[in-house]
Amino acid sequence: MGYLFVLIVGLIAGTLSGIVGTGSSIMLMPVLIYQFGPKQAVPIMAVAAVMANLSRILAWWRDVDWRACAAYSVTGIPAAALGARTLLALPSRAVDIAIGLFLIAMVPVRHWLARHQLKAQLWHLAVGGAIIGYLTGIVVSTGPLSVPLFLFYGLTKGAFLATEAASSLGLYVSKSVTFERFGALTPDVALKGLIAGSSLMAGAFIAKRFVLKLEPDVFRLVMDGIMLVAGASLLWPSATQ
Repeated sequence: MGYLFVLIVGLIAGTLSGIVGTGSSIMLMPVLIYQFGPKQAVPIMAVAAVMANLSRILAWWRDVDWRACAAYSVTGIPAAALGARTLLALPSRAVDIAIGLFLIAMVPVRHWLARHQLKAQLWHLAVGGAIIGYLTGIVVSTGPLSVPLFLFYGLTKGAFLATEAASSLGLYVSKSVTFERFGALTPDVALKGLIAGSSLMAGAFIAKRFVLKLEPDVFRLVMDGIMLVAGASLLWPSATQ
C-alpha cells in the first residue's frame, strides 16, 4: 500500500509539474520521507527527478533552447555535486528542517523576483546555475528559483518546460552520481527511485495537453500552496519532537 500511495502521488505530481514546470519534488518528497525516511528519500527523489525531467524533454524535444541549457548546466552540474556531498554530512533531522524552511522561504522569494521583472542573459543563467545547482544538491527542489530564471530569459510554454527540464536533468544526474559514489544510492534505493520516477514520467505526458490552457495567476497560486503545505508537513514532525 505504501508503494501504491507513492505512485498515486507521483502521478498527480508529475502531471502538475508537467504543466507548471516544477512541483513534482515538492509534492512527492513529504510522502517519500514518511515512507522511507529523509536519508533515503533524498537520493530516491534524485533518481525520480532524473526520470521526470527526461520525460519533459521527450515531450517537448523540438523546443529545447540548447544555448540556455549549456550556459546553466556548465556551472550547475559541478555545483550540484558539491551540494550533494554537503548534504550527506548533515544529520537526518537537519535535512527535514532545511528542506521545510527552504520551501516556505521560496514563497516570498518568488514574489520578490516576479515584482522586479528582471531580464536574464546567458551569463545570468551561468551564475544562476552555480547557485541553484549547489542548492539543488542540498535540498529536494529549487524549481521555484529556476522557473523564474528561465522565464526572465524569455522562454515560455513548451520552450520553457523543455529547456528547464534539460538544464535540471544534468544537475540531478550529477547529484545521483555523487550519492552513488558515497554509498547513499544503493541498488534498493535506486529501485525505489525508478518506481517513483515512473509515475512522474507518466504524469508529464498526461500534462502536455493542458499546458496551453493554464493561466499565469493559477500557476502562481498553485505553486505557493504546494510549497507552503509541503514545507509545513516537513517541519511539523521536527517541531513536535
